[in-house]
Amino acid sequence: MTDHAYTEMAARLDRYAEVPDDVLSEVVARDGLCFWAFDRADIPELSGQDSPDRELAAHLCAGCPVIDQCRELELRTAGPDTVGVWGALPDTDRRALYPVWLHRREGGEAR
Repeated sequence: MTDHAYTEMAARLDRYAEVPDDVLSEVVARDGLCFWAFDRADIPELSGQDSPDRELAAHLCAGCPVIDQCRELELRTAGPDTVGVWGALPDTDRRALYPVWLHRREGGEAR
């Protein structure tokens, strides 16, 4: 992924900046495909030590209506310590996105 892609992704998340964590959590749990479209036993345990599994992320999140909300919630709650697949991204991509997202939230970019 390019720096430009991370910048665009972070900008897209700006609209959720004022949404409370509990609201995001409820929306993601209610509408996230991974919570109801898959048997949780079929989703592999991810440790963050393996190479990024972009294919798995694409498969688990394909067509999910709350990808951005999920990504926003994970960036807020796990930050640079994120593990697994959230918001259609493997943890390595979210770790690269995190500083760009954080910079925007700290006023580094206009909303």
